[in-house]
Amino acid sequence: MNGQAWLLLLEGAWTTLWISGIAIAIGVVLGLGVALVRMARIPFIDQLLVLYVSLARATPLVTLVLFIFLTAPTLGVGLDRNTAAILALTLNTAAFNAEVWRAAFLSFSRDQREAALACGMTEPTFFRRIMLPQMFTSSLPGLVNEMSFIIKSSPAIAVIGIVDLTRVTNRITAVTYEPLPPILAAALLYMLIIGVLIRVQAIAERKANRLAM
Repeated sequence: MNGQAWLLLLEGAWTTLWISGIAIAIGVVLGLGVALVRMARIPFIDQLLVLYVSLARATPLVTLVLFIFLTAPTLGVGLDRNTAAILALTLNTAAFNAEVWRAAFLSFSRDQREAALACGMTEPTFFRRIMLPQMFTSSLPGLVNEMSFIIKSSPAIAVIGIVDLTRVTNRITAVTYEPLPPILAAALLYMLIIGVLIRVQAIAERKANRLAM
């Protein structure tokens, strides 16, 4: 492959990275919010969230991308391709993240809560200073696994015309009639992205362990 092909691959990798990155950032926070509301067991709202999580986890990502992109205009909502892709990825990953957070909630020791409240600590302070840091540490492997999955599933956004890393690979192959070099190059870029993510996870876990000592 020549330099132009590598430039196109890097542009595609950047598109994959920034769209997935925004969806991941929003999805982690949204998933936490969904888990918090579900743990409150508010009637009707809890049932709605259960339905959302179930549907989002069961729906293929490419179907969700198409549904949002094609349905939004019929509802009078103007979404460009990038916004539709981010929304679809966010809704998908937030549902999985919500279950990761909820598992952390369910496994958290009640004794710590009772001890903190007995010492006069308020519920918000207890959640912010004690519960959330421990939940984040225990949930980190599951959250990072979901982040990796959403990055590797992001080629689904190409179905609405976004030129991501995989779509660039197909375009180069169509011009050069040599599928192997661009595929290997794209695989290398995906591995680099996921490798950086795993490295950040390891650093975060070490810092969390030091703070806990």
